Amino acid sequence: MRRRLYYLLPDAGSARRIMDDLLLARIEERHIHFLARPGTPMDGLHEANLLQTTDVVHGLQQGALIGAALGCAAGLFLAYFVIPDASWHVATVLLATAAGALLGGWAASMAGAAIPNSRHKQFAADVEAGKILLMVDVREHKVEAVHELVGRTHPEAVDKGVEVNVPVFP
Repeated sequence: MRRRLYYLLPDAGSARRIMDDLLLARIEERHIHFLARPGTPMDGLHEANLLQTTDVVHGLQQGALIGAALGCAAGLFLAYFVIPDASWHVATVLLATAAGALLGGWAASMAGAAIPNSRHKQFAADVEAGKILLMVDVREHKVEAVHELVGRTHPEAVDKGVEVNVPVFP
């Protein structure tokens, strides 16, 4: 399992130095993300992408769950009131559930793409003030080592906590 560590950095120079140290500590660049207000020069930094900056992932999760529930309800309705052949009842419910999950996940993720990431609300004021948010995704057993590295070599970095529920694919 991965954990996402959050740090607030005062400027881009500090962000570049900490990125170099994390790369030397053998953390892959794809697991290091920086978020800054628009217009901030991010040369040499791995900027946060759509998956980190918007609620796409959260929308997908919620939409798939709600869509599956509604699809299951629709499948049950079809099975008991519309489809007379009992051999199709199970397949109808399963297909309607899967279709509901897919449709709900797709629709909610599209809506989530237009919304800023709800997990970053607590950092919004600092980012707008010019600070840079660092997100580092590390394996559970490396959390303490990264905390120790950042604390020892970058006292300007403000530790903002650890997120436990990090999606696997971003």
